[in-house]
Amino acid sequence: MASHIVGYPRMGPKRELKFALESFWDKKSSAEDLQKVAADLRASIWKQMADAGIKYIPSNTFSYYDQVLDATAMLGAVPPRYGWNGGEIGFDTYFSMARGNASVPAMEMTKWFDTNYHFIVPELGPDVNFSYASHKAVDEYKEAKALGVDTVPVLIGPVSYLLLSKPAKGVEKGFPLLSLLPKIVPIYKEVISELKAAGASWIQFDEPTLVLDLDSNQLQAFTSAYADLESSLSGLNVLIETYFADLTAEAYKTLVGLKGVTGYGLDLVRGTQTIDLIKSNFPQGKYLFAGVVDGRNIWANDLAASLGILQGLEAVVGKDKLVVSTSCSLLHTAVDLVNETKLDDEIKSWLAFAAQKVVEVNALAKALAGQKDEAFFSANAAAQASRKSSPRVTNEAVQKAAAALKGSDHRRATNVSARLDAQQKKLNLPILPTTTIGSFPQTLELRRVRREFKANKISEDDYVKAIKEEIKKVVDLQEELDIDVLVHGEPERNDMVEYFGEQLSGFAFTVNGWVQSYGSRCVKPPIIYGDVSRPKPMTVFWSSTAQSMTKRPMKGMLTGPVTILNWSFVRNDQPRFETGYQIALAIKDEVEDLEKASINVIQIDEAALREGLPLRKSEHAFYLKWAVHSFRITNCGVQDTTQIHTHMCYSNFNDIIHSIIDMDADVITIENSRSDEKLLSVFREGVKYGAGIGPGVYDIHSPRIPSTEEIADRINKMLAVLETNILWVNPDCGLKTRKYAEVNPALKNMVAAAKQIRTQLASAK
Repeated sequence: MASHIVGYPRMGPKRELKFALESFWDKKSSAEDLQKVAADLRASIWKQMADAGIKYIPSNTFSYYDQVLDATAMLGAVPPRYGWNGGEIGFDTYFSMARGNASVPAMEMTKWFDTNYHFIVPELGPDVNFSYASHKAVDEYKEAKALGVDTVPVLIGPVSYLLLSKPAKGVEKGFPLLSLLPKIVPIYKEVISELKAAGASWIQFDEPTLVLDLDSNQLQAFTSAYADLESSLSGLNVLIETYFADLTAEAYKTLVGLKGVTGYGLDLVRGTQTIDLIKSNFPQGKYLFAGVVDGRNIWANDLAASLGILQGLEAVVGKDKLVVSTSCSLLHTAVDLVNETKLDDEIKSWLAFAAQKVVEVNALAKALAGQKDEAFFSANAAAQASRKSSPRVTNEAVQKAAAALKGSDHRRATNVSARLDAQQKKLNLPILPTTTIGSFPQTLELRRVRREFKANKISEDDYVKAIKEEIKKVVDLQEELDIDVLVHGEPERNDMVEYFGEQLSGFAFTVNGWVQSYGSRCVKPPIIYGDVSRPKPMTVFWSSTAQSMTKRPMKGMLTGPVTILNWSFVRNDQPRFETGYQIALAIKDEVEDLEKASINVIQIDEAALREGLPLRKSEHAFYLKWAVHSFRITNCGVQDTTQIHTHMCYSNFNDIIHSIIDMDADVITIENSRSDEKLLSVFREGVKYGAGIGPGVYDIHSPRIPSTEEIADRINKMLAVLETNILWVNPDCGLKTRKYAEVNPALKNMVAAAKQIRTQLASAK
């Protein structure tokens, strides 16, 4: 009977690591304080898995920021700008790479595959001097061992590490990153040899890039890397872990042909076709780590169905070679259902968070070994049945309305250039209009007001008064800064998805269902369990209130249907696109109510549109078609004079630019500053874009304050490839997580840069 967990959330059940990190960054606590919180969390996670009966328990899946950054530290691949002089990498260098510091910017951050987790992208080139500079993997293995837990140390595999990297600034764009394999494999050998000496008997290499569309050269890199590591790995059991999708036949063939490998970890939740590959050809005597428990959702496993799959696989790989596992790391799910005091019992019975998934994995392993816990299985079957039949799940009116969408593509009647002319007559904006993305800093006082209102400690009147005061402050600040299109700052919102989900039917909410997004930032995804509809207006009151405080245009701020979908835990009992269309109809009602309330600029954020893109190119067209269609549904009914904005963050848009144009928004603002203006290359290559566009002029994810000159330089770079009359000037994301001491000077410099360039353009005429 064998069970395995790919990885586990590191923030802690009550976000203990988040608070410890932020306290350390704010210099309110010491490095020792932070290390103590981290060690306590690791110990409790290992103990929990050991107590649950898990045989293969991972170590080194904990991280102070990000597991890819940990691998960068292990390899000593620190970009020169951080002034690291060798030796063991400490917090100073590590957190400077992650977050930037007063003098240098952070490394680029991007989405981890198609999840809402972000990793720090390694910056590599021919001149990087790799060296073994962080002993974290070995230290954590020893730490667990001292607690009596023998773990499986987890490393990001060498090939995935390189495939997830980018050429550093100044390195040829086409630099072959895989050519660095011979330089990094020796470091991996040092780590392996230390792990062996410390007593490790298994080692797990995460090679998730094996699920991507890889060419023969990339697949060959796996073969050579593991052939090179084979002698170092002798005497160890080696698990190669993949996740998030099916393997192609070629990738599967490469995987099972790797030298020195004992077992293969496969995602059988998102990789259902992989089962056919296993059944047609599984190497004799090797272990299959079968990922049947979903690491990316919060639904309780259908244990009977999983057991059926496992029994089918057992016949192929052999009883003693089948290990029950999670589909991927549990990093992408909430931590523990025990801490949910407000969910009702019916919905709770349908759910399993990370701690419960550990128990499910073990229950399946025991059942396979003939020790089935009948009571546990029958309670699970009852919960599955209740979810299928619950009247809370189905709303016939919503199903009908969504089905009726099939006949139209929901485009606005007039083309974008005619609409922009009509909007300019009404809005009368200068060239290079300035705006922000939506949220303003959320102070401790503001969070306290929201918390007390939620806990019924202050009256609704007091709450409304406090929020109105905050909006007035934000409006006055923007007028003082001379920003052209204003926002109300979103003081009433905790989270851009949760705020809407709380007002839509078909959603449930957790108290502690936090999931790490990046660093110390956590999100609490809503749970979509049923058909979605909008009982009443959600934002009209606040947007109208804000508009009444100024003569300048005030943006209505909404979250788009695809982002709500991609940032929620979505029901798995109907296709995702059907849920997407239901949300689109609810947002459409809101857009039309905002327009009726004389809100002339409405932003519908699709921050997460790209992150839902399937990992395989063959599946892109279908996703993009329904995702873009969902966006158009939301605003197809508005007048030409109503300006529709959308915002997208952290995305590599170059491959989906035509879908972005097809969204037919009037203005799009895009994260751009932290990815070295990669986005602008699309326009340099001749893609014609006629709508308004605001590529972010500075990075809000870092506390750094950019100078007027730096921002002006960015705007000039943009003007080299974009028409003056379509360019907008804005930060690259919302300002919620920043402090006013950072925001005020940064926005002041942004407006000054826009004015400076307006003057230059006017005098050049």
